[in-house]
Amino acid sequence: MKTIWKYTLETADEQMIDVPIGAKILCVQSQHDQPRLWIEVNSEETEKEVRTIYTYGTGHKISNDTGRYIGTYQLRQGTLVFHCFEKGNEVNGKTGSQYNLKWIYGSN
Repeated sequence: MKTIWKYTLETADEQMIDVPIGAKILCVQSQHDQPRLWIEVNSEETEKEVRTIYTYGTGHKISNDTGRYIGTYQLRQGTLVFHCFEKGNEVNGKTGSQYNLKWIYGSN
């Protein structure tokens, strides 16, 4: 069954998260002054994959190999603006993306 899960991101250069295999990133936004990531998942999938999220502040140098742009979020009433990119990793011989973030069950 498809379900939308929410994760809290850290404002960090690089972070990894575990998600069900085949998860689809929907968007990145701030909620209650915290960066959040919404992902569509097959909630019956038990196997996980790791995805790496790279975060860059506006005006900061970025890597030539940033991966796929997934969204922008603002903190402190828009005075800090960050841009997120996702890059898949190879896990158990499979390529995918994964995050090592806190999943917030049942919250929107």
